[in-house]
Amino acid sequence: RWLRQHECVEKLNMHGILSASAGQEQLLTKLLVTHGKIPVLIGELISVEIWKHKIFPVLCRLEDFKPRSTFPIYVVLHHEASIINFLETMFFYKEICESAEDSILDLIDYCHRKLTLLAARSTKAQAVISAELPDPVPPQELQKQAEMMEFEISLKALSVLRFITDQVDSLPLSALTRMLNTHNLPCLLVELVEHCPWSCWEEGKLKKFENGTWHVVPPEDQVKMTKLDGQVWLALLNLLLSPECQRKYHFNGFNKSQLLKLRAFLTDVLIDQLPNLVEMQRFLSYLAVTEPAPPKKDLILEQVPVIWDHILKKNSGKWEAIAKHQVKHAFSPTEEELMLQARRWAQTYSLDMMEALAPDKPRCRVCGVEAAKRCSRCRNEWYCTRACQVQHWQKHKPACNLMA
Repeated sequence: RWLRQHECVEKLNMHGILSASAGQEQLLTKLLVTHGKIPVLIGELISVEIWKHKIFPVLCRLEDFKPRSTFPIYVVLHHEASIINFLETMFFYKEICESAEDSILDLIDYCHRKLTLLAARSTKAQAVISAELPDPVPPQELQKQAEMMEFEISLKALSVLRFITDQVDSLPLSALTRMLNTHNLPCLLVELVEHCPWSCWEEGKLKKFENGTWHVVPPEDQVKMTKLDGQVWLALLNLLLSPECQRKYHFNGFNKSQLLKLRAFLTDVLIDQLPNLVEMQRFLSYLAVTEPAPPKKDLILEQVPVIWDHILKKNSGKWEAIAKHQVKHAFSPTEEELMLQARRWAQTYSLDMMEALAPDKPRCRVCGVEAAKRCSRCRNEWYCTRACQVQHWQKHKPACNLMA
């Protein structure tokens, strides 16, 4: 049942990206709101996050755990990435954010946990992670993949949080209090601006993480704002310049000194790329010479998130037993079960769907020009003409037979 659910989430994620890129997301948005699915997805997101923290480390420590294939575990690790990617696509729309209702508090907590990890991580270790462990054993390999995935998930959580801050006027009062005072998100975002975990210097070259990979930035582009930089600045603009937020946020000595660090980053080059930052510059200049009024304490009853606490209380003291049960019943499939599951995964990750998501057009395997024909047998290689396909056949034949 869980695997069927994962397949549905995966297809939903692909469909969400395709709909958004084609500007046809109205039907999907309407269905998600009508059927109340956003709180369900947030609950699922937090469940798999807890599994990663509580069950996954126990699995990797078990001596009798020697799986034939680690792919079933990788699917669970990937499940969190699929959900947060889908939420990142959909939270751009106001009605989706509003349909989260009380579970928005759990999502804010989730984003806060991810951004705290992001602010604390060593960027250099992430940039050179691929150089470690030349041939790791399966549990180490899984842990390495989980760590790399955690970084990308945290970046998606940053985007989700920014979309939540876009809707500060329509959020429940408790959500605003939680962002500003419980978690002090403005100061956490200042930390991200300061340390910028998605960029690092290596061997005298600036590297930035964009579209899933680290790449070297040429000198002329080093002052260019990335999408991730933009998300942080937009979230800060939403949280600091909204009148409602200014009334609720406590501008004490510490918070004020942290926020004023931003002035050093507000250069003319940055403001040219995001003109709204002129307002931020004015606000910080005003903050430097005034003493803002203390926040209004008009909220007596405060809602608290329940999903995380409920799952932890329900399973307290059972983590090892759950891990052993899952090893026996979920993560040690027979050869036959593995083949069956492989066929289902192949259907889920259909080549046609993946190609529709790819940013570049397919290229001919022989001459490299844009291709319109593909091998009808394995559907894995592209060619511009039949002549190129015939020329490549002797090399392609073994792989084609295997795939077919």
